[in-house]
Amino acid sequence: MTQRDTALSETELAAVLDRARFAADGLLPAIIQQWDTGQVLMLGYMNREALARTLSEGRVTFWSRSRSEFWRKGDTSGHAQFVRGAALDCDSDTILVQVEQIGVACHTGARSCFDVDPLDLGPFPATGENA
Repeated sequence: MTQRDTALSETELAAVLDRARFAADGLLPAIIQQWDTGQVLMLGYMNREALARTLSEGRVTFWSRSRSEFWRKGDTSGHAQFVRGAALDCDSDTILVQVEQIGVACHTGARSCFDVDPLDLGPFPATGENA
């Protein structure tokens, strides 16, 4: 994933938006990851406009499915996400956004949304033992 000092040009942004494969509901899953540690912070959804805002403004913007409105992370909480890199997955139907997270990412007050309910799965058998 490449880090840039400047936002995408209009031509580059249009190309990314055209490559992104939004679901039938118009949304693209967005995995948010701390850029320097690799910690997965949260999952949100972006429509075309939210993705465009994120990639052009350098602040993560989601489409709120429950409120049916744009939601720029940190505008009310102060826990902003500044874009440091991004990549579409191999099918272009999910985006990974690497961010500098200010404060916590989860609305519960946890650093990561995945810190809230870790599953205790116990040890799995070594590869090939139960094949």
